[in-house]
Amino acid sequence: MGLFGKIFGSEDKEPKEEKQALPWQELKSIDQLDKIAEASVSKTQAIFKHSTRCGISRMVIRNFESSFDLLENQVDLYYLDLLNHRDISSEISAKFQVYHESPQFIVIRNKEAVHHASHSAITPQVLHQFV
Repeated sequence: MGLFGKIFGSEDKEPKEEKQALPWQELKSIDQLDKIAEASVSKTQAIFKHSTRCGISRMVIRNFESSFDLLENQVDLYYLDLLNHRDISSEISAKFQVYHESPQFIVIRNKEAVHHASHSAITPQVLHQFV
């Protein structure tokens, strides 16, 4: 590294550890909601409703992914593209009795929404109380 690297400290830095991509499952049919409800009896289920054209939604999901710290066997994560599946979003609201927001994070246990949050209130740490 040259002079600037020495001045600004970019030399001798440890390489950053790459985080594994989260095991998102795409939510693309209304039929999946019954399976999610059934699975929630034995394992926490979570749905992230994301508007792919929204900068705020993109920032929220990035922050969520960067601070996620659970194991794959502790929670099933579902990702809903709101622009392509508005019908599924409406069905989620009806089935789990939550008001539609975007972005939105919904945690399901024992066939019920036990937590939901929107915008900056979306954090993966809330999952710890439901796993």
